[in-house]
Amino acid sequence: MSYVMCYAAAVPTTQKDAYVAHARQAADVFKEHGATRVVECWGDMVPPGTMTSFPRAVQAGDDETVVIGWQEWPDKATHDANITAAMNDPRLRDIGDMPFDGKRMIFAGFEVMLDL
Repeated sequence: MSYVMCYAAAVPTTQKDAYVAHARQAADVFKEHGATRVVECWGDMVPPGTMTSFPRAVQAGDDETVVIGWQEWPDKATHDANITAAMNDPRLRDIGDMPFDGKRMIFAGFEVMLDL
């Protein structure tokens, strides 16, 4: 069964184009290291919750948009065997600084249990 690495971040709304360019270059690196698909999503309807929500989770400000994304990998073993090499690939450094505060990014890995 496939493996998915999911993430969410708060991106300054004025930096959408910079984020897309950064994400596109990073996706190429992850795909070359074994990811089968990389998806990036710009928040459109992301309500602030009273207890929990995407904006609260990433401490999004009024001038920021929540983004989510995921990388699909053939399986957890492929992810685990390749993620360190991908993260250490000099091309990720060459892209430059992330156009958002990476300290507020959240991420987690999931084994796919149902895919219809």
